Amino acid sequence: MTTTTPMATTAEPLTKPPSAAPPRRGSASRRRSTPLTIAMLAVLAYFLLPLFWLLIASTKSTQDLFNSFGLWFSHAPQLLTNVKATFTQDNGVFVHWLLNTVMYAGVSAVGAALLAAAAGYGFAKFRFRGDRFSFNLVLGAVMVPATALAIPTYLLFAKAGLVNTPWAVILPSLVNPFGLYLMRIYAQDAVPDSLLEAARIDGAGEARIFGTIVLRLLAPGLVTVLLFTLVATWNNYFLPLIMLNDPNLYPVTVGLSSWAAQAQNGGAGASSDMLALVVTGSLISILPLVVAFLLLQRYWQSGLAAGGVKQ
Repeated sequence: MTTTTPMATTAEPLTKPPSAAPPRRGSASRRRSTPLTIAMLAVLAYFLLPLFWLLIASTKSTQDLFNSFGLWFSHAPQLLTNVKATFTQDNGVFVHWLLNTVMYAGVSAVGAALLAAAAGYGFAKFRFRGDRFSFNLVLGAVMVPATALAIPTYLLFAKAGLVNTPWAVILPSLVNPFGLYLMRIYAQDAVPDSLLEAARIDGAGEARIFGTIVLRLLAPGLVTVLLFTLVATWNNYFLPLIMLNDPNLYPVTVGLSSWAAQAQNGGAGASSDMLALVVTGSLISILPLVVAFLLLQRYWQSGLAAGGVKQ
């Protein structure tokens, strides 16, 4: 008796569900939001219009500032004349103000950035008694406005005999609680613990690790704090106003304010084109900040720690 083996039944092929048609390339990039575009143009105009007005106004005389349209050139532009008069007014005191501002802002920015990097790295990578309370104290200091500390700072510096000296402007600018907070957050991810352990195993001390390894890894955050402090010190007006009495120690902000007061009150040394000189001096004073941003913006592109350690 022969047995027949049952024939293997072949399963029917599964039918694939119809797939959605792939989106056309470039469809997302062609999408536009009219309200968002209008809002962005309004924000752009809000930031650029004052700069455009300053550029146009610096080409006018004091009379043309009041008699011509504010957002366009007058019939007789005189930018070079205004620039020359700005640098020669009062025996070239504007040059002293500009150099003072460069010194105040440069020393304060570098010092504040290094102090913020060291303190932020310490809070991020070291544990000590009271570290959480100390960091919360720093966060609380961020909320205190600088103007509220101006008078106590003046009284403290008056007791120390530092009023009417460059240190009265530089030392308060070295303290940057927001910069410390920013560097602490940045150091948590930018500085790998394995890299620090490897350096310690090789015999490197903490000071050498910070100077040769950590500062390189913190370069993007360091430049950010440096620029923030540079702009804040460069534009600072109230602190130098109450700390300095000698016009030769004035920064640009206080110096141009004294020129504006002379133009309004007709004081000694005031000329008919004093307001035009104030406007032109304001334009000249912002040019170093623009150059600094253009030169240092490449450090914001990416962190230097990317790919430095193989996990």
